[in-house]
Amino acid sequence: MMTEQAPDIAARHQAQQRADDIETFRRELARLEAEGVLSLDTTTRQAIAAHHRVLLARYAADHDIDRSQRARQLSLGMRAASLLGALALAASVFFLFYQFWGLFPETAQVAILIVSAVAGLGLTAYLQKRDTTGYFTKLAALVALACFVLNVSMLGQIYNVMPSDRALLPWAAMALLLAYACDLRLLLGVGILCLVAFVSARVGSWYGIYWPNVGERPENFFVAALLLLAISRLTVNHRHSGFAAIYRVFGLLTALIPMLFLGQWGYFSYLDLPPKLVEGAYQLLGFAASALAIWIGTRRDWPETANTGIAFFVLFLYAKLYDWWWAVMPKYLFFLVLGLSALLILLILKRLRGVIGRTERGDTP
Repeated sequence: MMTEQAPDIAARHQAQQRADDIETFRRELARLEAEGVLSLDTTTRQAIAAHHRVLLARYAADHDIDRSQRARQLSLGMRAASLLGALALAASVFFLFYQFWGLFPETAQVAILIVSAVAGLGLTAYLQKRDTTGYFTKLAALVALACFVLNVSMLGQIYNVMPSDRALLPWAAMALLLAYACDLRLLLGVGILCLVAFVSARVGSWYGIYWPNVGERPENFFVAALLLLAISRLTVNHRHSGFAAIYRVFGLLTALIPMLFLGQWGYFSYLDLPPKLVEGAYQLLGFAASALAIWIGTRRDWPETANTGIAFFVLFLYAKLYDWWWAVMPKYLFFLVLGLSALLILLILKRLRGVIGRTERGDTP
């Protein structure tokens, strides 16, 4: 299913991008004509307009794209409605099971669990082939995932299987399968969270930590962060709009949040060193990792990577300023320093943007 649908997904994104470019071209052409810079003759104008009409009509028929700004606003509302509806339906399925579960014998319980999971997956596959917008597919996919999660967890309860972090792996696999097959970023995020939890729990178990307590040692998450950043480079993610960026953001968050935490509370670290030394090391590492994210994001045109790096660089800076001056400065002066540091960061970023602009134009700095 995924291999057949991937070209259609890529084609839809390309069609939507072309439609957006056409609208941008029309607005800019109108501005140029109003400013007296460009004037097209009637024949050329009609030929361009006719070509665009044919393209937009074909894209709308084949891929159900948004042809205007108003259509995009309605699509945004439809995405929000589908998300809320999917969450509500998933919650409904969850509570429905628990409301009437005790009324069924064990054999019926197992049959219901298996049938509901298979039916949810089948409904998703059916809608995917017929729902060009993807909104109803998202509803069915989230319900299918909820049924699968219930399947694994409640079968474990029926047969008295001890709860284990291993359940996170099939949940992650199911969420990622649906995400790639149906081009759903929400389920990609769910799958990534399950994958992070599983990998971190496995790392913690190597050090003798019971898996629900994996958060007691934030360094358990570093392996998952490296894994996500590596997965973001896979070619398959380039066929799905935004997937690689989601992996990069989750990878950075999984690495930088533990660094920020350990930079303040070093006694949670595995390192057998004085807490103050651990805190200083992780603060330096956090500054370096944030700066590296900014540099790579700017160099490779990954705005989400650069923005995440900037946000955490500021957080690390504010945390350090808090350590230095909160106890010794008057509060008004402390917040004045924070405001001035924000202005300094703005000036540096503005300067960096200017340098990048001159480089792109081929000017010498």
